[in-house]
Amino acid sequence: MGMAGDLEAKPALLQARLRQLGRILVAYSGGVDSAYLAWAAFQALGENMLAVIADSPSLARIQLSDAIAFAREQSIPLEVVQTSELDRPEYVRNDAQRCFFCKDELFALMEELRAARGFDTIAYGVNLDDQGDFRPGQKAAGAHSVVAPLLDARLTKEEIRTLARGAGLRIWDKPASACLSSRIEYGRPVTREALDVVEKGEDALRGLGFRQFRVRHHGEIVRIEIAREELDRALDPAMAAEFTRIFKALGFKFVTLDLEGFRSGSMNALLSAEDLLRRTG
Repeated sequence: MGMAGDLEAKPALLQARLRQLGRILVAYSGGVDSAYLAWAAFQALGENMLAVIADSPSLARIQLSDAIAFAREQSIPLEVVQTSELDRPEYVRNDAQRCFFCKDELFALMEELRAARGFDTIAYGVNLDDQGDFRPGQKAAGAHSVVAPLLDARLTKEEIRTLARGAGLRIWDKPASACLSSRIEYGRPVTREALDVVEKGEDALRGLGFRQFRVRHHGEIVRIEIAREELDRALDPAMAAEFTRIFKALGFKFVTLDLEGFRSGSMNALLSAEDLLRRTG
């Protein structure tokens, strides 16, 4: 079977897997993977699924509102819950395992919801490509017996985008957007103030018309990542002056533009091999 034929078979595999899982809670963030999974689960199960999104300080307001809007557009059952990861010192200290504690908080809450509402399974949107990255959140999923139907169907990120586009889902080309905490350098405490500064900075870049970017918080220094195809515009002297005005007003003393451009997970480049291999106890 060729690549095209293989992709044509995967939605059926995904639907079959979803039906095997009974009544499902889907951990939903509004990103392409979780949105496609929530949509597919609704197609397979109807009211026997519920998407659950965490209204967390580390989720940008624009991402939360867009996720809620997509669920409404597709009639996907959705519940918004409050998580309290900022009350956990092990999360706030922001070491290499921060993502574990965030997902542990979410999945523990979803476990309570699953038991209270009579659901059978919790699922989340990890895909085949995610297996090659540093993602402590996957350890939290394992600890809570959370299943990964997209991974079970052997779907890659690009295939998920292709299938979402074929299904007419507007989120098919939505830029990747990890949580706001991932913008803060490891070892610098995650605070509401730092998250607010990052969010305001990214809102400003969005307002300037940039599509794929990150605001990386390094204390007095902000490191702005812009997608390579948009870098020429970012390097214009007038735009550089606008960056300086915006980010100094947010409290940064030094404003930098990363000449490598946007790349997901760039903060992980600062981690040691020991950090990458360490298992969370």
